[in-house]
Amino acid sequence: MKKYFAQLRPLERRLAIGVLVVLLLVLNYVFIWPHFSDWGNLRRRGEDAQQKLKTYQTMVAQRPTYEALAKKLESSGDVVELQDQSVNLMRAIQTQSAQSGVSIVNISRQMTKTNDAFFVEQIQNISVLADDKQLVDFLYQLGNKASAIRVRDLELQPDAPKQHLNANIRLVASYQKSAPATGPKGTPPASPKSAPAANLKPATVKVK
Repeated sequence: MKKYFAQLRPLERRLAIGVLVVLLLVLNYVFIWPHFSDWGNLRRRGEDAQQKLKTYQTMVAQRPTYEALAKKLESSGDVVELQDQSVNLMRAIQTQSAQSGVSIVNISRQMTKTNDAFFVEQIQNISVLADDKQLVDFLYQLGNKASAIRVRDLELQPDAPKQHLNANIRLVASYQKSAPATGPKGTPPASPKSAPAANLKPATVKVK
């Protein structure tokens, strides 16, 4: 290669050197320069992995606390059999309506949703007649009790004399599903707890 280069004329040498320089620049541009940031990216990925590992280790260390809290929540509340949940919900609604002075105009058929992995939802649609103070007290007291009944939908409109409110309300109560029996064969499964969960879905309010 050196002997061949020595045989070239000066102009040819300069041209060959120029081509070689351009070729080297192209190779660097394609294969080397794009990887200049690889080390920084690798270091950031390592730092992120260390931070994630630290977070996971912290959460694992708190597992006994969470398990104790879960057992406490599971054991809270009154015992309500699955077949009694609908009656329990209806009794709570009727009792509170009488205490708040709310008149129940219509009660629709109750619905049950069991597609949640942990809870059974009892859904009750009712129509009531009340003034604003009575209605607010009725809904507040329902959600404030251990039954943890929540308002899913609320539709309001004034009555003909415009002295009271007609309200169509969808109420939902969540009851914990019973855990599968783990005792000896033949031992009846434990009764399901009512440990109702707060329904975090915001209510839909319609005013006519």
